[in-house]
Amino acid sequence: MFALRFVMVFASVYLYKLEYSLVFIALFWAAFYLLKIVFVAPAALIAARIGPKHGLFIANVILGVSLMFLYFSADVGIAAIVVWCILQAFGAELNSLCYQIDFSKVKHTDHAGKEIGFMTIIEKIAQGASPVLGGVVAALFGPTSAMLLSVVMFLLSAAPLLRTAEPTKIHQHISFKGFPWSQHWRSLRACVGLGADVFASTNAWVMFVTIVVFVGDGNEIYAKIGALASIGVVVALLASYLFGRLIDGRQGLLLLRSMVYFNSFVHIMRPTITTPLGVLISNSMNDVATTGYNMAFTRGIFDSADTPGYRIAYLALVEAFANFGAAIAALSLAALIAALGSVNGLTLFFVYIAMFTLLIASARFPLYRR
Repeated sequence: MFALRFVMVFASVYLYKLEYSLVFIALFWAAFYLLKIVFVAPAALIAARIGPKHGLFIANVILGVSLMFLYFSADVGIAAIVVWCILQAFGAELNSLCYQIDFSKVKHTDHAGKEIGFMTIIEKIAQGASPVLGGVVAALFGPTSAMLLSVVMFLLSAAPLLRTAEPTKIHQHISFKGFPWSQHWRSLRACVGLGADVFASTNAWVMFVTIVVFVGDGNEIYAKIGALASIGVVVALLASYLFGRLIDGRQGLLLLRSMVYFNSFVHIMRPTITTPLGVLISNSMNDVATTGYNMAFTRGIFDSADTPGYRIAYLALVEAFANFGAAIAALSLAALIAALGSVNGLTLFFVYIAMFTLLIASARFPLYRR
């Protein structure tokens, strides 16, 4: 997580600094998420064949290698960016799916909310530290230096996986025959809104901050965006344990819906922000909201994944629907910017995404009906 956030927070800024248009950057992310949909199937087959732990190891190596192509993109051009996009999409999808499979298998049913809380705390520590460190490195030594450091971290993070056991059976066969669609289609539909929110809260928001709040800044923009992202994560970190207790206390559905509505309000307010302080407040509010609904949503997903014989199939569908939502959001942003211009397009996009992400609240997990 540290290595992923180290560079991904700044990828859109880096492309913008290479003088690619915002329409191109939005289309780039649309292609990235569509590629992730394509890679869901091979990622699921790898997890079923050799296990999610081995899949995570392979993903780390691929993600590390992919950044070398981004490193050379300033000299090589669009060809290097295309290769990076393909490898990054495959590595990110393999990492995400295997991570979900692994955790859903090893969790304890009776206190999974607390475990998700601890998992979120560890993630938030990594997410909070990596943007500011990556931003400082990029500001002082250039963004390519941050990329090289991220490559090293990806390879180092793969090392512990060599000493751990597989949590699931290997040589499994994936089948959708008899899959309980009626039980899960609402949660899968909600994943479309989840994916759209991921794109809006990361890439789209960074684009807005770059052209509105820190317009004209040089490499110091990496440090500023990284610092503001890190401080916002710290606020959410403090709430993670409390959210986990609420989920185990059978308040997961209330937490899910209330945080989705709060997150929608944050998106509505974002076009009015023009100062670093406003960015900090928005980041903090968004991180609290997304942490809350994500923990409740993840608990529901993990419970649904326990359907006998369909763990990998269900989680693969979750990934596919979420990536589809992110791709829709990226394509929508590209269309709005092309039609209305950068600032107006981004402004309308956040109003649109505030409505779109309400879809997350429509999830109907069996866990929250018991």
